[in-house]
Order: sequence, then C-alpha cells, then structure tokens
Amino acid sequence: MPRFALVAALLVTLTACTSTPPATTPAPASSSSSSAPPPAEQVYVSIGDSYATGFGPSGTGESFAQIVAKQSGLKLINLACNGATSADLASKPACGPDAGGKTQLDAAVEALRGKKAGLVTVVIGGNDLAPCALSQEPLECATRTVADIQTNVAGTLTELREAAPDVKIVGLTYPDVFLGAWVNPSFPNGKNLARLSVTMFQDFNTKIEAQYGRFGAKFADVTNSTGGYGALTELTQDPKYGQIPASVAKVCALTYFCDRTDVHPTPAGHQAIAEAVTAAGR
Repeated sequence: MPRFALVAALLVTLTACTSTPPATTPAPASSSSSSAPPPAEQVYVSIGDSYATGFGPSGTGESFAQIVAKQSGLKLINLACNGATSADLASKPACGPDAGGKTQLDAAVEALRGKKAGLVTVVIGGNDLAPCALSQEPLECATRTVADIQTNVAGTLTELREAAPDVKIVGLTYPDVFLGAWVNPSFPNGKNLARLSVTMFQDFNTKIEAQYGRFGAKFADVTNSTGGYGALTELTQDPKYGQIPASVAKVCALTYFCDRTDVHPTPAGHQAIAEAVTAAGR
C-alpha cells in the first residue's frame, strides 16, 4: 500500500542517517528482515450490476469501482454482472475473471475469507425497479419491489458480515435517471414521471439505507450527491435543452438517459459516484 511504502522509506532514511560507524566486525543481518514475506495486498470486492462493470451505450469503460480501486490502492475483485437484480446476487453466476463459476455472493464470501479485504461495495436494485417506471401505478410497483430488494440485500449482507465482520462495506444507490424523462421525447408524460421519480427514489433510498445500517455498512446516497433531490422549480440554462430544472440538467450530464434513454453513467457520472463512495467510506 502507498502508506506502507512511505513509512518503510522513512524508516530506511532514518536508519541511514542515525547509524553508527561500522564496527570491526559487522553485525549480522537480521534473518527475519531478509526472509519476511511482503505484506499481503488488500483487496476491494465489488458486487452488483452494470454500474459496477462500467457498461454503457458504447461498450464497457472505466467504472466507479475501478476509479475507487486506483485511488485507494486496493486490488479490485469485480464480480458484478450487467443486468443483475438483487435476487441474482445469490442465484446467478458472477462475472469477471475472479468468478470461478460461483454466484456473486459466494465468490465474494470466498474472497473475503481468503484475502485481506479493505472494502466491499454493493450497487444493486436499479434493475429491480426499472420496470416500475413504465407501470400504470409506478409508486405502488416501487413499494412492492423495494420490499423485495430489502429482503435480498439483508440476505447478502448477512453472509458478507459472517465472512468478514470488520470489513468496510459501502452500499450505493443511483442517480435519479428518470429525471431525464423531463426532456426525453420517448416519454409523452415525461415531466410527470420525473416528478414521481423524486418520491420513488426518496422512498427507496431511505429504506435501503436503513437496511445497510442494520449491518454496520456505510451508504453512498448517489441520488443526493448527483442533485436528485433538488426542487424542480430551480431552473438552469442547459446548452442543449434550454431552461430546465437544475437537477434534470445534472442527470443529463452524468448519465445517458436524456438523449439515449440509457440509464448508465457517463465518465463524469462514474467519477461522481466514485467520489460519493469514497466520502461515505471515510
């Protein structure tokens, strides 16, 4: 780790500056210092959906998980799968080179038990909720779906905590991509959907944050950090869409939803999510 390397370098420097002149018979080198293995590299285990894989309309790019791993000096074990739901974590094969044919949850538990873990992130639930945006009763649909997500997340966190009681776990939510329906012509009643989405995300985030809290996990409210709770009466001048709510303009910049009806983050969006994860994990 960078911090360990810095301390080691300082110790070497101090030893060189304070050592006494060599004696006639040099002291033998410490066998323990020469044969000691290097410290184990800490790992970061990422589970979840396409937000963690970095998938987008142009293919796979750098995800928030890769950004966090680089910034924290951790080795990333990314088990996330495109399109995963909360139920899939424990029922479908994980993705990535470290999956080993196991589910995301089983592979994560194995990694936590076998390695020195510094961080686990969980980003899940978006694919569960997506159909509710097109439901005749979106709020009722979301209420039912959130209850199922809570159950699945609780099962996941129970096993992660059993495997590594003290590991830092950060659960994530999402940008309120449906705010983009305000300007997206694919949604005839887009402004109504955008307004409803504020309530839907507030309810989802409140309940899912409480679930993570039950297991001593941190929570990155990405909806909040990407402006999702801003009043829709607060307007800004957008270069493409003209005068629109500031929260809509922000989600248009951080995701591809406004112009491509694609829920995935832009590079700026992944950077914003990484910053939210880092802040939540402090």
